[in-house]
Amino acid sequence: MQLIGPHAGHVLKHPWAFAVRTLRGFRANQGLLMAGAIAYYALLSVVPLLILAVIALSHVIDQNELLVTLGRYLELLAPGQSGAIVAELANFMAHREVLGWVLLVSMLFFSSLAFTVLENAMSVIFYHRVAIKRRHFIISALIPYGYILFLGVGLLLMTLVAGILQAIGHEQLEIFGRSWSLGGVSGVLLYLLGLAGEIFVLTSVYLVMPVGRLSLQHAMLGAVTAALLWELSRHALLWYFSTLSLIGTVYGSLTTAIAVLLSLEIGATLLLLGAQVIAEYERASHEDPEAQPQPFTTE
Repeated sequence: MQLIGPHAGHVLKHPWAFAVRTLRGFRANQGLLMAGAIAYYALLSVVPLLILAVIALSHVIDQNELLVTLGRYLELLAPGQSGAIVAELANFMAHREVLGWVLLVSMLFFSSLAFTVLENAMSVIFYHRVAIKRRHFIISALIPYGYILFLGVGLLLMTLVAGILQAIGHEQLEIFGRSWSLGGVSGVLLYLLGLAGEIFVLTSVYLVMPVGRLSLQHAMLGAVTAALLWELSRHALLWYFSTLSLIGTVYGSLTTAIAVLLSLEIGATLLLLGAQVIAEYERASHEDPEAQPQPFTTE
């Protein structure tokens, strides 16, 4: 039974050859250049997006609880910098009366920029799909705002589940007269919740952003690949920022922005690398697995 595709056996027999082919395809598609563009626009988008989410959800959930949840899961996106981002969010929320329609519309626009650039990058990696079928421009225009709504709902659910797990952490388990705290268990569950949410969001990105319908198994393969690589990179970044980095000395007041930009660029690189893995799987079913990847070109 083939779970991934007709060429899964070839990939399993030659994993290093497939990895090299994927990296060559990523390089041919200028993956690092596209990741830099995504990171730049993501830096412009992340704060307006979070402000909109907190403003909307604060009518349903306590604002402080939202900020605590955001701080916990922002560590998955910007290792070591979540405290500074949450502090800026709290400062804005303390003066939310300055929010007018012009500022609201501008924040909505900037919060969508990263999704638009990401869609364009995906069209380069999945150029074999674009050559066959193109997406209507109205759908492309609506996708970013659909994702903003989707992430807002996801944040609401994560906050509710995190609150339940934190409540479990305060409980005691008594067996044979001995008592054990469930704090460690709730901590592990919170981490696994964040990891599962990360894989779920990545899977949705791979399902929605490329043109045409993508196999759920292929999307999950790319999502798990990107998520595991990001977890390794995230811990490496935490160690680097806490031990070796002189970023605070070099950049001063720009430290947070530079550190977040670096994290976003690494994350965007792995996101696109996961997409390249999926694209190579797809092309393997139509092309010679040994053929060299061709760079993206326009006529």
